[in-house]
Amino acid sequence: MAQKITKALIPAAGFGTRFLPQTKAMPKEMMPLIDKPIIQRVVEELVEAGIETIVIVTGWNKRSIEDHFDNNFELEQKLETAGKEKELEIVQRISNLAEFVYVRQKGPQGNATPILNARHIMGDDPFLMFWGDEFVDASPSRAKQLIEAYDKYQAMILGGIRKEASGDFKKYGYAGGTELGDGVIKISKVVEKPGTRENSPSVLATNGGYVITKDIYDHLEKAKETLPEGEELVYLMGMQGVIDSGGSVYAVELENAVYHDTGNKLDYLKTVVEYGIEHEEIGEDFVEYLATRCKDF
Repeated sequence: MAQKITKALIPAAGFGTRFLPQTKAMPKEMMPLIDKPIIQRVVEELVEAGIETIVIVTGWNKRSIEDHFDNNFELEQKLETAGKEKELEIVQRISNLAEFVYVRQKGPQGNATPILNARHIMGDDPFLMFWGDEFVDASPSRAKQLIEAYDKYQAMILGGIRKEASGDFKKYGYAGGTELGDGVIKISKVVEKPGTRENSPSVLATNGGYVITKDIYDHLEKAKETLPEGEELVYLMGMQGVIDSGGSVYAVELENAVYHDTGNKLDYLKTVVEYGIEHEEIGEDFVEYLATRCKDF
């Protein structure tokens, strides 16, 4: 019987250097999109897809993430006394979204270290892995699409989004292999930041989230033991190890997907504007302001 995915991992230990000095004291995952921090939007997507336990791997400067998803009795009492029932409901809902587990990152630099840090919690269970400073708007949600793909293939899944601009090949990993149809690739290799279209195995960037299975752990441990000094331990090392040993890994092109890389300044500002336009409270006034402001250029 197939295992149901009920756990998720959010690596959130990075320093956010592209947003300094803002991120000197505030985690990049907590930067606001109007009235919600980025990581809350990620968490809400996971919960809506049926995730019950969320493991967040943090660093020494990420305490505000834990505080955000915790109860704040003094704030709740103040809101209740002031009769602010709507605000009270919003605050209480955040802390009841899921079971949150926090782990401090230990080990070499790289995006695979959080996977090993969470191994004792995940055990043999498959889980979703989403970054805490980026997200995808999709219908159905990317979490649901990835879970559906795992249910079908019973293997590790990489969420893919077509990225064909020349600069994209310097920013993302790309999956190559046997195309099975309907946007699915049985991967033979993943090239991290190929640099050019000519060096890339496809135009399907692997930046849309992941289903991770227990197969990856031993390969990451081996990669860790032989990691050259100064090199980062990345999750693709583990996935390539699974593939090279005869295991299956699939890339699935996400349907109706818009990728938001809120880890860089320009795309963060674009996302803020998009969500501001759509916001039910301020959207109309914001559009009017933008129209007026843009006349000056």
